[in-house]
Amino acid sequence: MPASRKPPRKGPATPSSKSASAAVKLPDRRAMESFMSAIGAPRAKSARDKAQDVMYQAWDQAEPSKRIALANKALTISPLCADAYVLLAEEKAKSAKEALEYYRKGLDAGSQALGTKAFNEYAGHFWGFLETRPYMRARAGLAATLDALGDVEAAIGHYRDMLRLNPGDNQGIRYLLARCFMKSRDIESLRQLLKQFDEDGTGLWLYTRALISFRDNGAEDKTAAELARKACKANRHVPAVLAGAKAMKSSMNGYLTIGGEDEAAHYVDEWGFDWVTTPGAVDWLTKIAADMASTQMDRRSMH
Repeated sequence: MPASRKPPRKGPATPSSKSASAAVKLPDRRAMESFMSAIGAPRAKSARDKAQDVMYQAWDQAEPSKRIALANKALTISPLCADAYVLLAEEKAKSAKEALEYYRKGLDAGSQALGTKAFNEYAGHFWGFLETRPYMRARAGLAATLDALGDVEAAIGHYRDMLRLNPGDNQGIRYLLARCFMKSRDIESLRQLLKQFDEDGTGLWLYTRALISFRDNGAEDKTAAELARKACKANRHVPAVLAGAKAMKSSMNGYLTIGGEDEAAHYVDEWGFDWVTTPGAVDWLTKIAADMASTQMDRRSMH
């Protein structure tokens, strides 16, 4: 059962196989915001509100051509509809550079729509207000595309500011920022980020915390070992995939199953290089996983 959306991929998504393109497409969760927007006292709708309503219709459509047509329609109603540019970047752009321009237009539209007052008022809990979400989606897309095009420092700047605006991180920006820090070899900033979200109990986060702790302190470090055990409990498939003992089974619908093989495949795709190029790290992790499995077997045999 799909349980969480994968962190945004870098650049426009393109199916890599027939099986991927034939996968069941789940409803776009952004369309559900239309129900949230209907809550509250009735008020006269602005042109931007009407354009956003068209975007809710767009996300409900299964056919890309219909989604694109509705996004263009939304922009004729209001040029400040940031989500329309986001959809065009995702589904109309033919290249990462073209997507980048759409995202930039979306970010500019979102900034104008919110205005300075909203940034000052909502900073610290940005995602909690529906009107901020188009801006945040455009900025996330822009940052991911900048990263894909090799401008990692620019991506880091956007991600950092997004976490300042919304430290609760409903979008999972921390996962993308962590990768950028590793790419740029800014390990100190990565350590600080891992500490900032040290209550994150996902395998995606715990395995990286374990890796950095292993790098810093070696195989005998008790903290690293405890983090590795917690990570294995969160997703038991990662050690075997890292070691090449289990084939990767990637998500076929864009969602990750918490604790599932698709989550493990996603993690190894993102962080596998850093594990295998850290001397002794994979052997250390697989030994911890094997010891845990052996202990569990012993306990079962006792009952």
